[in-house]
Amino acid sequence: MIGLEPSVGTGPVPSQFSTDSIASVARTSLRESIISTPSGAAPAKEGRFISFVRGWRPLSGMWNDIRSRALFYVSDWTDAWNYRVVPATTVIFFANILPGIAFSLDLIETTAQYGVTEVLLSTFMAAFVFSMLGGQPLCIAGVTGPITVFNRTIYIILEGRPDSPNYLFFIGWVYLWSAIMHWVLAVFNGKHSTCNFLQYVTLFSCDTFGFYVSWVYLQYGVQVITRQFGGLSSTSTPEGPYVSIILALLVLVTAHLFIALSKTTLFHRLVRRFLSDYGMPITVVAGTAAAHWGRFNTSHPTTLPIAGAFEPANGRAWLVEFWQLEGKWVGVAFPFGIILTILFLFDHNVSSLIAQGSQFPLRKPPGFHWDLFLLGVTTFIAGLLGIPAPNGLIPQAPIHTQSLVVLGHRKGEDEEHGSEAEKPHHSTLDGQPIAVIEQRVSNLIQGSLCLVLMTGPFLHVLHLVPRGVLAGLFWYMGSAALQTSGITAKMLFLLRDPTLADTNDPLHKVRKSRIALFVIIQLLGFGATMAITQTIAAVGFPVIIILLIPLRMFVIPRLPFTHDELAILDGPTASAFTMASVGGSASFSRRK
Repeated sequence: MIGLEPSVGTGPVPSQFSTDSIASVARTSLRESIISTPSGAAPAKEGRFISFVRGWRPLSGMWNDIRSRALFYVSDWTDAWNYRVVPATTVIFFANILPGIAFSLDLIETTAQYGVTEVLLSTFMAAFVFSMLGGQPLCIAGVTGPITVFNRTIYIILEGRPDSPNYLFFIGWVYLWSAIMHWVLAVFNGKHSTCNFLQYVTLFSCDTFGFYVSWVYLQYGVQVITRQFGGLSSTSTPEGPYVSIILALLVLVTAHLFIALSKTTLFHRLVRRFLSDYGMPITVVAGTAAAHWGRFNTSHPTTLPIAGAFEPANGRAWLVEFWQLEGKWVGVAFPFGIILTILFLFDHNVSSLIAQGSQFPLRKPPGFHWDLFLLGVTTFIAGLLGIPAPNGLIPQAPIHTQSLVVLGHRKGEDEEHGSEAEKPHHSTLDGQPIAVIEQRVSNLIQGSLCLVLMTGPFLHVLHLVPRGVLAGLFWYMGSAALQTSGITAKMLFLLRDPTLADTNDPLHKVRKSRIALFVIIQLLGFGATMAITQTIAAVGFPVIIILLIPLRMFVIPRLPFTHDELAILDGPTASAFTMASVGGSASFSRRK
């Protein structure tokens, strides 16, 4: 999906794809039980208030998630006996840990309270919890830009006060308040509850947020380079920053070249598959090796900072005694906990939705409520250990799912994909998606590798990675995400010569003025989010993001769009099967 083309898998297709299997019977029964009642609909004799109260039954959403996912827990491990798990693990390891460390460089250098070890431990914790216990093991969680912006802004706010509290103590309380809110929301957010916001999250919100994240990746890539001009270390040379620029461009171009070759008619399909699966990891390794070769090596480009093995920053203890914080600061931490909850509630769930997008032929049910509870657990542990809180990642989550796609040629459409919108439509030269290896092993292994990196020898290897390579990786992931963005597709449609446009593109049925209006609204939402993150008010940017949902619900339907135009311009992020667990996708028709 995002810079990674699915490849034909080798090895047997997992057991859950067999129509004779017990899991298939359970799946069919589960699907019928979930979608038999219209989303959000109450029984005919019940009023809206009674339906609303019934939807708030404690633990109902979590219980439904656990019950539905338990049927597939064993197959989540046995289905991993497939070659697709190998490239998926490799790709997501490089796509997760290196950007996570690079994102945290700003936090590390600004606060001096975190180090690379904390980032590695946070990534391992998230991978372990969600791969072993999570309801949506395909969703990759870790440290990303929004949480580093959030933590850094809090540090800047506190640093300016003469009576500033201990930073890690304060963050510990912020995380604790947020964890409690996560647990409350998970417990009382029932399956049929009208308060369940996920049914109102459409491509409008996801595309806007994904567009923002893509530009954050591009911006951080530039910052990684420009910071090297600000101050040279004792080992670096004046040529070092310029070498970093060369390395960044080398990584950017080479990674895109691998993907471009995998989409051509050149070479055997197995070669194209190899280029698609391992192009990005090979690029990172080759870029790192180039930095230590010839004249590049004599320029001493800046590399990643490291600490001792399994040691936190500043030699502190791993346990943060945040309960020693002064009482008034405990209260001050509460509103920050609310903002963090808003951020994670949107970011993590949207990551899960995109990782289970309608273009993926998934067969196993989701678990949004249970994963929200687990996210509260990881947030609390992060505060206790003094590490950045992990959450769902974009674009890593959909990259993970895309790398697990098996391509082939169908003789007939699967009967379970009843609607046209749910049919796999992302065909390639090697076929179309016919299955996804839905398992827990790839997430667990890539997280466990982070634990291995915390050892002394591998920390030294990590120290060899130049920051220029990280900048290039940022640029590649950001630009690749922009290429697949719905906003980009609409803008290109407006700019494309009509005589050369695809005649089957549904956007032909929408007036160009309405396409432009829809894109402008999305760009305004993106601009507002991007602008606030550049100020001291950056801590409040999750509020801007969450406001995209009511904007889509109440404002856009009142604008001069027809119902058919909105149906083409926007739509559900995931399939009806995935959305059924949260009440289905809400329909926003034009208000008369």
